[in-house]
Amino acid sequence: MACFLVSAAEAVVVKGIEKHEEKVEQEKIEKNEAPAEPERIPWSRKLKWLSYMLWGGVVLLAFEHVWHGEVVPWFPFLTAMNDPADTSEMLHEMATIGVTMAFLITVTWLAMCKVSDIIMSRKNVAADQEA
Repeated sequence: MACFLVSAAEAVVVKGIEKHEEKVEQEKIEKNEAPAEPERIPWSRKLKWLSYMLWGGVVLLAFEHVWHGEVVPWFPFLTAMNDPADTSEMLHEMATIGVTMAFLITVTWLAMCKVSDIIMSRKNVAADQEA
């Protein structure tokens, strides 16, 4: 019914953190404080991956809920909001299915970040061996 709202809320928070990190990284570059570390994927880019994954899930789930008539273009937009019994069912769905989906997306993103760090460290080791 409204499980996509949990991922949407997480996506909004992640987008705000991503924009803040981009600003901090840009300030470091402008002040020439960028660390002399091996080549790495910036944290803001990794947050952008999570944001894309979350927003993609939100769009697909919202479309599915519109398709099934659970989301409508008139107030209160969610058909479950018309009846208090349906509202409690909707909140239960958000607390169980919505949180689980958001958690699984975040865990998948963490795995992606770990794999990308491993790939980048291998690339840096290979570059050091060539030099």
